[in-house]
Amino acid sequence: MKTADSTTKSNSSTGMLHRVILALAVCYAWLRPPAAAPVEEGRRLMDSIGWAGVLPQMLASLGAVFAAAGVGTTVGAMASAIIPEGSIVIAVLLFALGMAAFTMIMGNAFAAFPVMAAAIGVPILIHADGGNPAVIGAVGMLAGFCGTLMTPMAANFNIVPAALLELRNPHGVIKAQIPTAVALLIANIVILYVAGFRL
Repeated sequence: MKTADSTTKSNSSTGMLHRVILALAVCYAWLRPPAAAPVEEGRRLMDSIGWAGVLPQMLASLGAVFAAAGVGTTVGAMASAIIPEGSIVIAVLLFALGMAAFTMIMGNAFAAFPVMAAAIGVPILIHADGGNPAVIGAVGMLAGFCGTLMTPMAANFNIVPAALLELRNPHGVIKAQIPTAVALLIANIVILYVAGFRL
């Protein structure tokens, strides 16, 4: 199984590399830039972004560290004490709001997901309440992405664009996104409950 998975990943990576090379060749033929333009522009962009360029990878690693340290188990024990047995609505609310809150703290929904899945998603929503795992995983991540829209910790989304566009307010992007993020979070909670447990 691992061999088949690694072969599939290798083929996917090779196909993506071919598409990148094709796109680069088309750009050279069309725009006729200097030979070193892609390298220089990539360096310039990374210089503009700075430390935030590696932030997503660091935050995803942080989520794995939190999960390995048992943070999800601890949060799950606290959630179990709060959630009345069989109360799907409260469990869904805590899971979705927890995903958004942990994402705001960590800056990345991929970092928050291992913690909240171990705390509420798998043991309570899936095993205890019999929810649909695909819906809980997918919509739970979407709830986390709502938190991404509202935090400066997601610097690559919210701080870097403000810096590159030279906005007067460095948090202007976040302020503009908050109403959309709240509306989407409410919609995700409804979808999580209806599609995960009622359909």
